[in-house]
Amino acid sequence: MSKRSPRGFDVLHNPKLNKGTAFSQEERDALGLTGLLPVTITTQQTQISRVLNNLRRKSSDIERYIFLFALQGRNERLFYRLLIEHIEELMPIIYTPTVGEACQKFAHIFREPRGFYITPQDRGRIKSILENWPEKDIRMIVVTDGQRILGLGDLGANGMGIPIGKLSLYTAGAGIAPEQCLPVMLDVGSNNSQLINDPLYLGLKQPRISGDDYLQLVDEFVSTVQDVFPKAVIQFEDFITANAYSLLNIYRDRVCCFNDDIQGTAAVVLSGIYTALELSEQSFTDCRIMFLGAGSAATGMADLLVPALCEAGLSENEARQCLWFVDRNGLLVKNREFLNPHNLPYAHRHENADFISAINSIRPNILIGATGVHGAFSKEAISLMASINQQPIIFALSNPTSHAECTAQQAYEWTDGRVIFASGSPSKTVSYRGQVFKPGQGNNAYIFPGIGLGVIACRASYISDEMFMAAARALSSQVSSSQLEQGNIFPSLSQLRQVSFQIALAVADTAYRQNLAQIPQPENISAAISELIYDPTY
Repeated sequence: MSKRSPRGFDVLHNPKLNKGTAFSQEERDALGLTGLLPVTITTQQTQISRVLNNLRRKSSDIERYIFLFALQGRNERLFYRLLIEHIEELMPIIYTPTVGEACQKFAHIFREPRGFYITPQDRGRIKSILENWPEKDIRMIVVTDGQRILGLGDLGANGMGIPIGKLSLYTAGAGIAPEQCLPVMLDVGSNNSQLINDPLYLGLKQPRISGDDYLQLVDEFVSTVQDVFPKAVIQFEDFITANAYSLLNIYRDRVCCFNDDIQGTAAVVLSGIYTALELSEQSFTDCRIMFLGAGSAATGMADLLVPALCEAGLSENEARQCLWFVDRNGLLVKNREFLNPHNLPYAHRHENADFISAINSIRPNILIGATGVHGAFSKEAISLMASINQQPIIFALSNPTSHAECTAQQAYEWTDGRVIFASGSPSKTVSYRGQVFKPGQGNNAYIFPGIGLGVIACRASYISDEMFMAAARALSSQVSSSQLEQGNIFPSLSQLRQVSFQIALAVADTAYRQNLAQIPQPENISAAISELIYDPTY
């Protein structure tokens, strides 16, 4: 017996099929919709205008967030068409910085289930429950355990907002079809007592599991994905530093996966450095880079900068000597006790020093913040960078905005307008002494959608450093001269689909050159990638 095609309210209540008032009269008659909709037939553009009018009347960004994801639950194609056409306005709502507040309030604003949850009680049956997911051709999975959400810490199952937001950007930013995307929460408990004691909290109300119990649960999940969704790429997201590195080291050579906090952040920063050095007419191999913060994001940047510097002509040891780290205990030096394994390669022979003394001693060209600490870049530090460099390069990358090391306004004022600045969250236009600056946003959204599309297009078995380096170069090449003149070292977010396409081309080309692709190289890679791109227009 053949399955009956949806009709009537079944169509209108299916977000993948629903077009609302845009159904033509012929479609209304054929699908049993006549009488169920107002008589006027509207275009998708008219619907977008209506949505924007309603959205802009909302009094807060969290209300706008709720409104947008309610739209996704009603009319998926309209949601993505809206997002594609208005990405600069809407990305700060569906992702950083508003997603941070949305995760904090996730259980309180919960409307409908979205994404997949795995708990320790599911050990031994993850395959059978994963088969409950209605879509079978999954190509992109974003998974978190909610322990280090942005700079906000342990948000437990509330962290599901991150995979949901990331995957909406995979679709809007690169055209990966929404039915091929799967957000996953490894709900292993929480050590946040405020969450556990919240009667509305929807996650597992127990302390986090750890050690072998934790690793075995993750391993069963990763192994099961290879069986149930063999074409899927796994992106690890917002794990604490120790687990982030541990899981990446365990699985990077075994399955097609990457960690966006470590590798995606590194690629967007490498791109920003390429462009900033070109703008300031400085040599990449002569630069000295100082990181404030020594967690997974910062050391991930360094781990990609080393091969990039080697590619530019330095030895590995020379490359590491360009990279210096300062954490809450001061400069990372050889004689410090209890260094984490990921910090060891960057601990140099030098006297210990506090942050200001380290700047004075090392005299970096580039200062990168990955602390999650608001105001960590003081006026003294930024002014000192300006005294050392004609055009100091300052990246204040911590998210959300409330955790940024400094603001763009402060950076320009404290350097007499000479800084080349980028932030992790959107910055407002800065007017300083008659000049107008539009500082760039060093957001991973420039990188991960294109990485995913490129890897999916060629079915790469492994995601190499060379792919991230190629992505960084492709991103840098998309910055226009007019953007550089305004102090912006990243392209406009309105170019995100174009940027992601160019990154996907570079990634796929690299995969074929490295013999990492699992499907034959097409005559025209560009055309092959174009065929994969989801278009929500109706």
